[in-house]
Amino acid sequence: MEQVRLTREVNAIRIPAGDTVALPEGTEVYITQSLGGSWTVQAPSFGGLFRIAGRDAEALGMEIPEEAKVPEVDGASLEEQVEAALRTCYDPEIAVNIVDLGLIYDTAISEHEGGEGSQVDVKMTLTAVGCGMGPSIAADAEGKIRDLPGVVSATVEVVWDPPWNPQMISDAGREKLGIG
Repeated sequence: MEQVRLTREVNAIRIPAGDTVALPEGTEVYITQSLGGSWTVQAPSFGGLFRIAGRDAEALGMEIPEEAKVPEVDGASLEEQVEAALRTCYDPEIAVNIVDLGLIYDTAISEHEGGEGSQVDVKMTLTAVGCGMGPSIAADAEGKIRDLPGVVSATVEVVWDPPWNPQMISDAGREKLGIG
């Protein structure tokens, strides 16, 4: 684990609760994991684990990783851009993105009620009903979708029907997990 001090205040997602917490400049954190262009850090003075988005890399003394940048898909529809953004979200307990894990059930894109921009609503599930990571994974996905050009708001709802099963994992996910 690498120890760093935050060089500025940063909004972080509390794991597993999914709420946003402002970690002040100077907070000592330990980087425990890096997946999908974000970092999981332990902040002992705040009593837990937090996810820091790639766009806040400089607060950790890092550069923004390529996978943290808003996906640019030339000529892609907003739906394709949303899928690309969701492919940068990971279940931190399984090093496979949530799309390839088969956790995304539905994506609905509509005009935002204000008339400017889009509203994106996603329904996703988790690999187990007892998984406490749902709120933090959903918050990460919402943030990455909101970073897309033209998206005004996003919601990610965790649902349980139909129940997830390993057959929902994509071929790419199976390959990464080493299962046939």
